[in-house]
Amino acid sequence: MADLIDTHAHLDDDQFTADLPEVLLRAHTTGVTRIIAVATSAASSAACLSLARRHPEVSPTAGIHPNHITKEAPTAWDEVSALVADPRVVGVGETGLDRHWHDTRFPQQQDFFARHLDLSRRHHKPIVIHCREAEADVLAMLRTEFDQHGPICGVMHSFTGAHETAEACLAMGLYLSFAGMLTYKNAAALRAVAANPPLDRLLLETDSPYLAPVPLRGKRNEPANVVHTAQCLAGLHGINLQEICERTSRNARALFSLG
Repeated sequence: MADLIDTHAHLDDDQFTADLPEVLLRAHTTGVTRIIAVATSAASSAACLSLARRHPEVSPTAGIHPNHITKEAPTAWDEVSALVADPRVVGVGETGLDRHWHDTRFPQQQDFFARHLDLSRRHHKPIVIHCREAEADVLAMLRTEFDQHGPICGVMHSFTGAHETAEACLAMGLYLSFAGMLTYKNAAALRAVAANPPLDRLLLETDSPYLAPVPLRGKRNEPANVVHTAQCLAGLHGINLQEICERTSRNARALFSLG
């Protein structure tokens, strides 16, 4: 059986309320041995930690998504900062920048991204970065961080960027994670990018319940489906499924300090 790690799933999403135990069982049956439950708000951070207490295969992050900043209470940042200190929390985020939606003013997004970068560095926990239609802006902030503090411990989640962006992120120490979009018929350019990074810098994710891969596109996504993205990525690198699972899971354990 494959040893797979889904490095980005929103298990606290309402779409999983009715059947999370069954979702986790299907993941286990498929060979998914660990799932990173990625937070998007202070309440989500607490919920992900609660899930991890009940399900040993789940490891949580803590953070505030750029599109959720304006919905948060004044105490939210302090709550997230406190949760990051919990030894069960393995990462900081989801954070980053988003120019597709306009829920949060861009300077405020930048402020919170900088806060998360600082929190990640101080707690020695990897940062989980969201980037949507903001590649130049994200790279500018990452370069400032890199120039001041050296290599950045973290991952560009659900990577869809250009080859140049991938190279820049790799040069700054980041991992690249690929989700179900890699399997889409119209994603030839993304597949070309994903074929180039070294195997020791690649991760797999579902971004559940979103971005279901082919042949499940349009349905609710879940961690078991990460195997479809794994198969696609293996083909791009000319290796078999077992090897891509082993390599990406080794990378995930190293980045997130998973036991």
